Amino acid sequence: MNDALRVALNATGYTTESLAERVGVDPKTVGRWLSEGRIPHARHRVAAAGALGRDVSDIWPDTSRRRDPVWFRPWQEIEREAVALRSYQSMVLPGLLQTEAYARAVLVGAGTLPRADIERHVSNRLARQGVLRRDDPPQFTAVIDEGILRRPVGGRETMREQLLSLVAACGEPHVRVHVVPSSVGGYAGLNGPFVIATCPDHRIAGYLDNQLEGQVVSDVDDLAAIMAAWENVRGEALSHWQSVDLIREVAESWS
Repeated sequence: MNDALRVALNATGYTTESLAERVGVDPKTVGRWLSEGRIPHARHRVAAAGALGRDVSDIWPDTSRRRDPVWFRPWQEIEREAVALRSYQSMVLPGLLQTEAYARAVLVGAGTLPRADIERHVSNRLARQGVLRRDDPPQFTAVIDEGILRRPVGGRETMREQLLSLVAACGEPHVRVHVVPSSVGGYAGLNGPFVIATCPDHRIAGYLDNQLEGQVVSDVDDLAAIMAAWENVRGEALSHWQSVDLIREVAESWS
């Protein structure tokens, strides 16, 4: 329940129907903002907060921005506003699809964070996933290496929970996952993970991760290289539903 939004509605006399009319959305959408913790699109957040006489941060606290490393903030802004996200991962699942237990195991296993900071980073990673739950989510396409499905991150129970959660996510119309089978030899994905974001104005941005920090890529030549790598990894991968069948099969092997 979004208590801040509920209080603001009561204080101003707005109903879900009248606020929906003011913002330009369906009343059921405002209901989901209240009961399901959905995060509206930025323009709807601004319009709703303005109508209610509140700051956006009062109703939808921007906790993740305060918790993120400074170097990650530019990418997070891009990620939030993107209309499409294409992610390739070779070692772990994309953060936007990780369960809490899996995310914690990844962060603990990396050994680069003080244990006191682990829970803060787990919370932040889960908060970022709201981008896929909002009313107009980006089209999210992930290509992952099969080895990810078989690496015992967090143990058998964590892996089974994670892969079943991944199967469930694949049922959403805006989420597509493709697995590069282990039978594939050398391919562009072996050079490392990356993400490509398409912005509302059709501009493209890229993101590269490493052991120290991430890098937002905007140079034309660099973007062309990343796009070529995407075409390569996507071409080596199974179809979405073939991938779902494989993920489900491997999930059962973790029982």
